[in-house]
Amino acid sequence: MKKYFVISALGTDRPGIVNELSKTILDSGCNVEDSRMTVLGGEFALILMVSGHWGAITRLERQLPPLEKKLELTILAKHTEPRTSAQDRVPYAVDVVAMDHPGIVHEVANFFASREINIEEMGTWTYPAAHTGTPMFSLNLTVSIPADVHIGRLRDEFTSFCDTLNLDATIEPARH
Repeated sequence: MKKYFVISALGTDRPGIVNELSKTILDSGCNVEDSRMTVLGGEFALILMVSGHWGAITRLERQLPPLEKKLELTILAKHTEPRTSAQDRVPYAVDVVAMDHPGIVHEVANFFASREINIEEMGTWTYPAAHTGTPMFSLNLTVSIPADVHIGRLRDEFTSFCDTLNLDATIEPARH
């Protein structure tokens, strides 16, 4: 019977971390099902879900403490279950761009949370605007909108909300 295990790792970035982690996962008899990795500042950050039979997951669990020490990472791990897809939810992509200022993530997250809309994925970054160098902020979300929500009304509310905060934004069906 297939079991699932989530691993997160954080530490100083350097070449070879993904190679070592993926080798340990493979050598344990497990498979990477889903993953996200990034470098933030000088820090490497990874979260992944692996699968395998009970014995393979147990072998992997035993390898994590020595791997944590060898790679100088902080590793957290947890058993989990596969995610069940919500039949009554529709994925939408949300893109927001604005001049950078504190609170953008919170305001947008609050907009969706207050409507019982779950944020499935999120990515943000800052960059200087072309020509002027003005600090800009970009936010990309994938949200799961309940199928009974009137999307036109939600889009109008979101556009008004963004206009109030001087955010340039779109909300469109996700293409994945």
